[in-house]
This record gives sequence, C-alpha cells and structure tokens, in this order.
Amino acid sequence: MKHLLIWIARAWQLGPSRVLPPSCRYAPSCSQYGIEAVGKYGAIKGGWLTLKRILRCHPWGGHGYDPVP
Repeated sequence: MKHLLIWIARAWQLGPSRVLPPSCRYAPSCSQYGIEAVGKYGAIKGGWLTLKRILRCHPWGGHGYDPVP
C-alpha cells in the first residue's frame, strides 16, 4: 500500500502537475509532502497527514514552509 501511494504521488508530479500552472501554497509541494510522509510513517499515518495537508491547501488556508513532522 505504501508503494502504491508513493507511485500515485510520483505519477501526479510527472503528469498533470507539469501541465498545470504552479499554484502550490506550501513548500514542499503536497505531492512531495505525501511522498515524504508515507515514506517516513507508512501508508496509514502518512496518508492521513497528506490528506490533512491537502485539505489545508485552499485560498484561506496557510502558506509557507510546512515540513513533515
């Protein structure tokens, strides 16, 4: 499961992310954050951290440097 989630994030980075204009509010990007979180904490906790990060990414959310805890 861990490898599947990392593969999905990498596919996003290599596909749609390259075509769409940059709009990420955080550094590292949500896909890179997801890869790091899942790699460090596994599929369940890393996936949960990534989901929370994606849900924070909206015009009224935060911005700036937000590393994996």
